[in-house]
Amino acid sequence: MKNSSLIGAFGALAAVGVALAAKKISERRKFMKGIFEEYDIKVRTPFGFADKIRELDDEKYAELKEKMKTQFSSKCCRKSNCCSAQKAEA
Repeated sequence: MKNSSLIGAFGALAAVGVALAAKKISERRKFMKGIFEEYDIKVRTPFGFADKIRELDDEKYAELKEKMKTQFSSKCCRKSNCCSAQKAEA
């Protein structure tokens, strides 16, 4: 009985974690749906996406690549500027 409050706290923490993961998944799903609609991709599979990428010209490919990079990059550098410093050096 001593650990019942601790178990309850971990349960609440787990529920919050699941909710945050579900939110992130839904945001990424909305983003990909927007990409499919913007680039008029009919087949919503990785293979259909790859076929459309092969058809894009260099300018549109660079634009798509930048959108994907900003959406799916890790957010490790929110507080520090380690990635921006590396880009400036290169």
